[in-house]
Amino acid sequence: MDRPPAAREHGAHPLKVTFPLAYTFRMYLETTPTWVRVRGGARGEMIRTGPPYSDASRANALSAASSFFGYLDVVSDTPLKNPFDAVRRPVIDPDYSPTPGYTEQEWAKLLVTARDHHRIRAYRKRAYALLLMLYTCCLRVDSLLNAKIEHLGDDQGHHVIKVKVKGGSWKNKAVPPIAWAALQDYLDGRADEWLFCTASGGQLDEPAVWRLLNSLAKLAGLAPRGPHGVKGDAVTHALAKKDARPDKIQRCADHNDSRTTQRYNRRKELLDDSPGYALGADVAGALAHDEI
Repeated sequence: MDRPPAAREHGAHPLKVTFPLAYTFRMYLETTPTWVRVRGGARGEMIRTGPPYSDASRANALSAASSFFGYLDVVSDTPLKNPFDAVRRPVIDPDYSPTPGYTEQEWAKLLVTARDHHRIRAYRKRAYALLLMLYTCCLRVDSLLNAKIEHLGDDQGHHVIKVKVKGGSWKNKAVPPIAWAALQDYLDGRADEWLFCTASGGQLDEPAVWRLLNSLAKLAGLAPRGPHGVKGDAVTHALAKKDARPDKIQRCADHNDSRTTQRYNRRKELLDDSPGYALGADVAGALAHDEI
């Protein structure tokens, strides 16, 4: 993201930034068009004609700037007032997600598309195994892409994958039979280096997974999908199961706080799940039998 014109033109040193300049940055984010590709232009050609930055993007930028000055205050020899302390940020609902969730039927359709209809036949087994691992193991994409074949194993009668979770710790995750079978079919005896790799053997990167998911979604006639949305779908579907244990799902999702798990739960806003229906049905039954 570009610096605001005032900072660029006046060459303000970070230690000399004051509230007026910080406020100018906020206004810059609110009004400046975003970069979009030039239709029919040269490769990589961009122009600022898009809508201004979203509330979430502006909040992230202002939070990052404030954190930077908070860090400077800690490491500087003299106290430093944070110029972003008084800059108001957009109010973001932590429970809101603009990403549409997939139903379990839609997920099955996406998996079938990956397994049977990927435009490049040679990549079908990799795509199918990758989606199953992300979904059934409730993994962050970086955890899966940083895993190596040596991290696969068995523990207490379960197939497992050892991954580095958020925070830097390592954890064994159970791999369900369907995902393990797809993984072994994809590996086909390969026993070295990255679990998911490119055709040349290099580490598969996150942008490649984004492209894969979006191309498969388009091919399947589904809404665009990102790898983090996969985890959200896994949490949502697990919580909707009969006799679901939120504490177990929280551990599977590697969340330290149950509120984080609930933020991933896209069913919590569905009117279908309102407990009022059950309450109303019980009351109606009691009234019909003169039990009150």
